[in-house]
Amino acid sequence: MASRLFLAIGLILLAGGIIVTSAALAYGHQAARDAFDRLLVGAANQISASISIVDGTPLVDLPVTALELLALAREDRIAYRVIDPEGVTLTGYDELALPPTQQDVSFFDGTFAGAPVRLVAVRRHFAERGFSGTVTTIVAHTTIARQALAWDIARNAWMMLAVAGIGMVALAAFSIRSALVPLKRIGQDLLRRDPKDLTPLDIVVPRELRAVVDAINRFITRLHQQIDGMQNLISDSAHQLRTPIAALRAQAQLASEEQDPARQSEIVGRILARAVGLSRLTDQMLNRALVIHRGDSAVHTRIDLRRTAMAAAEVFDDGAIFEVGRLRLDLSETPVWIAGDALSLEEAVKNLISNALQHGDGVVTVSVIRQPDEALLHVHDEGKGMTAKEARQLGQRFLSSDQHRTNGTGIGLSIAHAVANAHGATIEVDIASNSGFTISLVIPLQLQEHSP
Repeated sequence: MASRLFLAIGLILLAGGIIVTSAALAYGHQAARDAFDRLLVGAANQISASISIVDGTPLVDLPVTALELLALAREDRIAYRVIDPEGVTLTGYDELALPPTQQDVSFFDGTFAGAPVRLVAVRRHFAERGFSGTVTTIVAHTTIARQALAWDIARNAWMMLAVAGIGMVALAAFSIRSALVPLKRIGQDLLRRDPKDLTPLDIVVPRELRAVVDAINRFITRLHQQIDGMQNLISDSAHQLRTPIAALRAQAQLASEEQDPARQSEIVGRILARAVGLSRLTDQMLNRALVIHRGDSAVHTRIDLRRTAMAAAEVFDDGAIFEVGRLRLDLSETPVWIAGDALSLEEAVKNLISNALQHGDGVVTVSVIRQPDEALLHVHDEGKGMTAKEARQLGQRFLSSDQHRTNGTGIGLSIAHAVANAHGATIEVDIASNSGFTISLVIPLQLQEHSP
């Protein structure tokens, strides 16, 4: 990570250096041109000012100081030319090019003796008795000193940039290493941990890294829940399945040794009953492990709670329960949209219905009701339900009602409770009603009301 940050900073500095160097070079050229153009036009103005009219003829008395400043650049050459109105050269070099415009002062580029030069043309107008017209003074200066000055400015700018860049790299290195220290502490804390230690990280980090620690803690929590669920399944299987399997084996052994057909038939019936109970217990234990796993991994989708209730009720449609009116549905006329895992919710509702059919009395009614901000799924039967103590213990595994302890596993309500927790929902029971027992799954509504 540090190397990538250093590389990124280096590339940024390199790109910035190229841009700044190009800008400095362009600025150097412009600054050098402006400086030498002032000297150039100054020399041309002095020569132009020295022109006088004698007997109707322009004469040039070239001042000694006119070209002194330009002559300070020893490697450069200077040339001049003075032209009368007819284009005749009064003095100077005929090879100097004429200006492209007729302005009083004009700068232009050209060549002289094979070398690039910068030229200026100054026009002076005369209107005297013996002479009338314009005399043009042209001064040329080679560009060696200009180029040297431009590169010197760019070089100085580059040196300043290099010094600043080295300082920035050093500061960035210090900042990066300081910023990565908390990450190293997090890594060291995780490496020092015992593999069985799944407690959240408790380490002081900067505010910017708090989100990383929180994310790690959330992952640790989910991992702990997954491992806890796996361990519960293993321990439950070892504890709860051992006894019925042993009893089943003993009953099978009795049946194999029994000579009386009637007695043997009775034992076989008990074996079948125990096998059915063992199958139901195994299914519920596996289903509980499944819904706990899906609670952390399954993606919640938009579903109609009415369809979940109907799918759960269809499991009990054996051709008798609905016909005799033992189970009925009372659903909302409009969709009741929630966000959840359809499989887990259906499993929870199946267990609520199964609990009511097995331990309740009378008609079992499954209702789905939509309220302003939540959806209610009621499972109502006409029995006595559970006591206040049992309601407080709702959700614990292998906790059966006292009145049904002989034939209940207590896992069904535990499954429903686990599903409710995974959906941000709650399970509520009505133990004060005299008209039967109602257990409800209360789920937040999905905000969007249109159907998918």
